[in-house]
Amino acid sequence: MVVLKTSRELAAMKAAGKISARALKLAGEAVEPGVSTMEIDRLVRRYIEEQGATPSFLGYGGFPASACISVNNVVIHGIPQKGHLLKEGDIVSIDIGAYYEGFHGDNAWTFACGDVSKEAQALMDATRESLFEGIQAAQPGNRIGDIGSAVQRYVEARGYSVVRDFVGHGVGAKLHEDPSVPNYGTPGRGVRLLPGMTIAIEPMVNAGGYTVETLADGWTTVTTDGKLSAHFEHSIALTPDGPVILTLPD
Repeated sequence: MVVLKTSRELAAMKAAGKISARALKLAGEAVEPGVSTMEIDRLVRRYIEEQGATPSFLGYGGFPASACISVNNVVIHGIPQKGHLLKEGDIVSIDIGAYYEGFHGDNAWTFACGDVSKEAQALMDATRESLFEGIQAAQPGNRIGDIGSAVQRYVEARGYSVVRDFVGHGVGAKLHEDPSVPNYGTPGRGVRLLPGMTIAIEPMVNAGGYTVETLADGWTTVTTDGKLSAHFEHSIALTPDGPVILTLPD
């Protein structure tokens, strides 16, 4: 069931989103060669808790960390590790949620570790821009398929593929709510978009094929062909005047 938010609830979600966005900004600033993914996770947890919030991901379904940190061919749900030191040229996707005053903020970004290849930068650029294509399509009266179609068209026109096994989602009092928000689809199909809806749009884009597999730890999801993947996400609210991004640091 899709839950429409009141103006008060949207204000609370914006506060949660700001905490999540600021934590993500801090995490991105920490991405440097030689830094461990565990160090970044600790930074994220400390910041979120200092704001009086709770890391949305910590313990969620048994996830053992506060941030998903996914490097290179890891698509999503990478588990931070003390022994995983970032290297020059890595691309690092960081997904963070913060739970504050009854609501979640959820966002992700892919950061360059030092100088990255032209191919890696192009993938990140295309994925980031596809997120904003999807947000622009999230207009009241449109449908979920319009969002997915906008992302898919942008990505595939540049020779990349969108992951099919994982999708965006509604977000609010629960981290994952209805509706599902695929990064592919048919315009004019799916749930109608209404003011008061809050959704997380999150393109996961692969340099190669769209198929992925989950490793034995039950979380880490990688591209099956070993090629790079990028991930960008914002939580947004639909208003009568169009989409508003909830996960902004300022």
